[in-house]
Amino acid sequence: MEFITDVTAVIDGAGYKDKERLIKILQPYSPERKSSCYIVRGSYEEVERLSNKLSAMKHHFSPATHGRTLRQDPAPASVKSVVVSSVVMSYIQQKCAKELDKIQGNNFVIEIQPDLRTAHSNPGVTVQVTFRPQHTSVRPVHADYVRQRFITFYQRTASDLESTLVPVSSQSHKDLQRRFPQLLITPSFIKDEAKVSGPFMHIAQLKDFLLKNTPSPSKSPVSKGAASSRSPSSRTSGPQPTHSKDPEDEPCLICMETIVTTEKETLRCKHSFCRDCLKRAFDYKPVCPTCGRLYGTLTGTQPDGGRMTVTKNSSSLPGYNKYGTIIIQYYIPSGIQKEAHPNPGQPYEGVSRTAYLPDSSEGRMIVKLLRRAFDQKLIFTVGQSTTSGRNNTVTWNDIHHKTSTHGGPTHYGYPDPGYMSRVQDELKAKGIE
Repeated sequence: MEFITDVTAVIDGAGYKDKERLIKILQPYSPERKSSCYIVRGSYEEVERLSNKLSAMKHHFSPATHGRTLRQDPAPASVKSVVVSSVVMSYIQQKCAKELDKIQGNNFVIEIQPDLRTAHSNPGVTVQVTFRPQHTSVRPVHADYVRQRFITFYQRTASDLESTLVPVSSQSHKDLQRRFPQLLITPSFIKDEAKVSGPFMHIAQLKDFLLKNTPSPSKSPVSKGAASSRSPSSRTSGPQPTHSKDPEDEPCLICMETIVTTEKETLRCKHSFCRDCLKRAFDYKPVCPTCGRLYGTLTGTQPDGGRMTVTKNSSSLPGYNKYGTIIIQYYIPSGIQKEAHPNPGQPYEGVSRTAYLPDSSEGRMIVKLLRRAFDQKLIFTVGQSTTSGRNNTVTWNDIHHKTSTHGGPTHYGYPDPGYMSRVQDELKAKGIE
């Protein structure tokens, strides 16, 4: 899913000799006819496939984004930089190399200034990213098309990216990097700490792994800092805001263009964007693209048709001897993946899961919060199971549950004095409190 999906291609039919072939190629895209031009709307991938089909006919067409139509210009391709967060860009360059190569293609070379190796040491630093054409024959509309594709991919990546410090010895870096390939783990200037950047879910799994492998939870710096590290201030969703001398020149960090005063939308967190850009961003995820503050209700990718059943019994859990036990039973049936899932159209395997909470006032409150999370489709998702390694299966979605009554944290059970607090932090991060 992407922040911006309303891409438009304008094809001038006057430039084609074989009209019948042109119409045949355009037919599956339901073109709109205006004078001699054909207008096609769709996703980036759909417009790109159309571009490839028409390229053999030596056409000229104009892709457009953000609802605007970009006409072709005979002038040489202009180059316009994009200012982005060095932390996010470093993650993209090292962990999303294939996607970046696909965006720039064979006609462009990417330039980053200043060098990311120096910029990444300061999380607040921004860098300029430029897609420079390698040939003079590249037209301006193609340069802008590549730039807009990068902006969309950048915003999609940044929206779910967290950057934080974790206590890790230097000898453990490589082992953790192998265990968590979706994360970028680099040494910190502080001894026995590492800088970690990556999707929120994978960082949560890393913290949980480190917590379970810490001998004394009461002395664990991970447990102590878990709540603060999940706050919006630790998320790196884009360049840090800078104070401009002229407020009229304030850029929108979604489209990277100067915000028109009459179209300016300022959130309660004081970050401003173009009104239309913010609407599209909130359609994807109702969080501030800069600081990650949640606005509205967050809806996840949990498959439809599931059940959450709550029962109780009188037996107690280790560490909660005064209370009975709350038993939560989840059932998600098998089905076909939708657009929000990794492999749309392919089947996924459902699951049945049982979780346990103490029947205390705090436990009963957490059950109510979990019910809200379940109704908002946040408890499960479709992906790869971390325990079995199977793909296309229903998995937990970074709200941790106790699936055993005994065995402690290493066996997903009790006693675990910090669990009730941690799960409330995880729910709060999703706007449920």
